[in-house]
Amino acid sequence: MADPRFFHRAGPFRLAELARIAGADLAPGADPDRLLHDVAPLQEAGSDQLSFLDNRKYVEAFAASRAGACVVHPALADKAPAGMALLLTKKPYKGYALCAQAFYPLPKPESGVNPGAHVHPTAQVGEGTEVAPGAVVEAGARIGARCRIGANAVVGRSVEIGDDTVVGPCASLSHCLVGSRVVIYPGARIGQDGFGFAMDAAGHVRVPQLGRVIIEDDVEVGANVTIDRGAGPDTVIGRGSMIDNLVQIGHNVTLGPGCVVVAQAGISGSTRLDHHVVLAAQAGVTGHLKIGAGARIAAQSGVMRDVAPGAEVGGSPAVPMRQWLRQVAALGRLVRGKGERDDG
Repeated sequence: MADPRFFHRAGPFRLAELARIAGADLAPGADPDRLLHDVAPLQEAGSDQLSFLDNRKYVEAFAASRAGACVVHPALADKAPAGMALLLTKKPYKGYALCAQAFYPLPKPESGVNPGAHVHPTAQVGEGTEVAPGAVVEAGARIGARCRIGANAVVGRSVEIGDDTVVGPCASLSHCLVGSRVVIYPGARIGQDGFGFAMDAAGHVRVPQLGRVIIEDDVEVGANVTIDRGAGPDTVIGRGSMIDNLVQIGHNVTLGPGCVVVAQAGISGSTRLDHHVVLAAQAGVTGHLKIGAGARIAAQSGVMRDVAPGAEVGGSPAVPMRQWLRQVAALGRLVRGKGERDDG
């Protein structure tokens, strides 16, 4: 059970309503009027709680679970214990996520500007928006309805933010246009100067960064992420993209819709990721590259050339995944062989 000091639980929900939310079908014999009060992991769930199974490694835990109901793929329905109600869907993790959101919706903002905040007279703050203590909203900024601007956050001059967006504590936004239903976590830095300068032995010369950052709807930007504004073209984060903590995105980068960029990854300037690219943790992508739609970049990869749509690459420099795995295996055999000869 989630700690009620930090999480407000809604519900209870009828089983039929949860099936609707999850986009699932109730298995035969399930009582559509049965009430469920919470969500919980398979090993901890009780008779009034909903759980899920999305990985065959946990089939034994599923079979032994005391959960009252479970979101599960139809192919695994026959592994369920007696008495468990099943919500059948080919995407059980997504279905569970939607149900969990219903039980634990994001808290609504506390409408109004706190006396400890500073909002410039020319700024516009939408109806139902909360501006927390210490926050600063500069001249000409426009914030939509039902937003939350966290403590000590800074919304810079002329920045625009859509409806239902959250800006976390101590985040700073400048030179950017932010869509609706965006979540920007604490400490993020959006719209600062890109890293652009002309190198010269007499002293490097900074190139003015004259673009913006465009963040489309339904994006999440993790804690302490930095997204540089463009040098002339804009830096663009496509709708529905998810950016983990401690990611660096350089100037003029474009992320297409639905991209996933995992912790500590870095993308150099003017690189373009097409839609639904996955960049795993600590991967680095050099500048001016094109990463095709649906490509997947393994953790700690160093990408130095374009990646074709749908390709999977790994290693540094990154190569096709199968080639990289063969290289790792070959290196392991060489090291084991050398050790055996040295021991002799």
